[in-house]
Amino acid sequence: MIPESFIQDLLARVDIVDLIDSYVPLKKAGANYAACCPFHNEKSPSFTVSPAKQFYHCFGCGAHGTAIGFLMEYQGIGFVDTIKELAGRAGMQVPQDDFKPGAPVSDHGTMRGLVETMTRAMHYYREQLKSSPQAIEYLKKRGLTGEIAAKFGIGYAPEGWQNLEAVFPDYNAPELLAAGLVIENDAGRRYDRFRDRVMFPIINQKGEVIAFGGRVMGTGEPKYLNSPETPLFEKGRELFGLPQARAALRETDTAIVVEGYMDVVALAQHGVGNALATLGTATTTTHVQKLLRQVDRIVFCFDGDAAGRKAAWRALENALEALSDNKRIGFVFLPDPEDPDSFVRANGAEAFQKLVEEAMPLSDFLLRELALRCDLSTSEGKARLIYEAKPLLQKLPTPLLRLQLVKRAAEVSGFAQAEVERLCELKSFAGSALPRAPRRAPSLSKVLLRLVLQLPELALRLPVQELPDTPERGALLLVHQIVSQGGAASYAGLREQLRNRPEEAAIEAAAVEFLASPLDPTEIEAEFSGILLRLHEGGQKRDFAELQSRVRRLGVAGLTLEEKQEYLRLLSTRGKEG
Repeated sequence: MIPESFIQDLLARVDIVDLIDSYVPLKKAGANYAACCPFHNEKSPSFTVSPAKQFYHCFGCGAHGTAIGFLMEYQGIGFVDTIKELAGRAGMQVPQDDFKPGAPVSDHGTMRGLVETMTRAMHYYREQLKSSPQAIEYLKKRGLTGEIAAKFGIGYAPEGWQNLEAVFPDYNAPELLAAGLVIENDAGRRYDRFRDRVMFPIINQKGEVIAFGGRVMGTGEPKYLNSPETPLFEKGRELFGLPQARAALRETDTAIVVEGYMDVVALAQHGVGNALATLGTATTTTHVQKLLRQVDRIVFCFDGDAAGRKAAWRALENALEALSDNKRIGFVFLPDPEDPDSFVRANGAEAFQKLVEEAMPLSDFLLRELALRCDLSTSEGKARLIYEAKPLLQKLPTPLLRLQLVKRAAEVSGFAQAEVERLCELKSFAGSALPRAPRRAPSLSKVLLRLVLQLPELALRLPVQELPDTPERGALLLVHQIVSQGGAASYAGLREQLRNRPEEAAIEAAAVEFLASPLDPTEIEAEFSGILLRLHEGGQKRDFAELQSRVRRLGVAGLTLEEKQEYLRLLSTRGKEG
């Protein structure tokens, strides 16, 4: 593995302005630099680069990251290759990985140790594929070349119960169980989770192996066996094939979401490189949000049977709240019994691309499905259509699309548009010109996070015990942990350590805030000290209220000696303030 300290040193040496300007010409815009975003089509610049904080952000599509993130997204390459290229620019030598079978795993029990474990397993499976005529023949029959197999890191898990002992002599090591590579039965005996299966490594946006999908080569159930959820892997957040699809996503501005690993690989083999698959779960809102940050259009491609329509409906429900008016979602239903793999092999890429271009828009699919559930020849059926549409319309944050759907629902049901809005408890957009209610001031936690990201050393002074229970608390605690361990001295350094973490969204939102309204170090220090004082005062008020409550219930005699002393101190403090 590449040491974290090397990544931090690299970020300190690479100037993000010089890097991005070599690909996208930048123009000075105040303290920052601006350009038309290279990740989505736009006519006026909304892509901003901060030389002071060494990160970029697009106010149009939400693209955000450091020099590492930019190169990964722009060139469509993995994390390790990105580090090597940036190191070459900076005149640095990347420490070499060493995956010798039998060598002990470093950072035992840590996230980095788990990633190393998974990487070793991937190398083992890939080596096993070379010596398995059965697996090679299976892939050839599916039309795959060695080049595509290598691109996706395809391997083979051989038959047998404890084959991983060949690369992990300590077969009882805890990281094997924590990574989901082995299963332990009730008697405490372990065996390999994946046996006699073609193996597909699941790789995150950092280029790290975080899970596997194993496919049987003949009959057998389950057809696909996935890694369990682990500290590395949350299936509702990840997509198979995303790192390999980066360049094609940028070129086509479209993501094609399919159901199986072989669908993704077969489409890539035929030149359709912008396909991805969910990992044994329905499409989630997180999946859609992740893709819509990279493309303006998603097309879901499912089988045309009842199961395919059900999966498409789940995808629609979870996509609604992630939509914006400049994004589009479509649906393709293949003729039974075709799937994307069989269809593209039988009909070719051009025929498949034609289906994608002519995909049914989300609005058409939504209204068609609702109409199929209701008898529109009756008043009861028309009323039911509005009833079924209500929760879906309420999810939509997009005023223009929602207005169009309301109009079409009114036409189909016979209700007036205003009646549909009233029955669905929607705000009429006719009144959108009315004055808005005043915006609430940001919470102390939000401001605190924004300040700490601007000057990470402030995290060492965070009153961890006094932090309020807010959505930003987790991000603040994580930043405090990283900085306390000497992990990062800048926002760019923090950002790379927070990639693919649940706290990532809160971090990015705070970063955008300080990009829009930067402060100088003196202002940051003054505001930070003021917030700490307010937090301390708030904590004292809470402590006093709790002690007073105990006094009312138990009397002063019911307090411990320490509680009595604290109660008297707080009473004295409050008396001086009065």
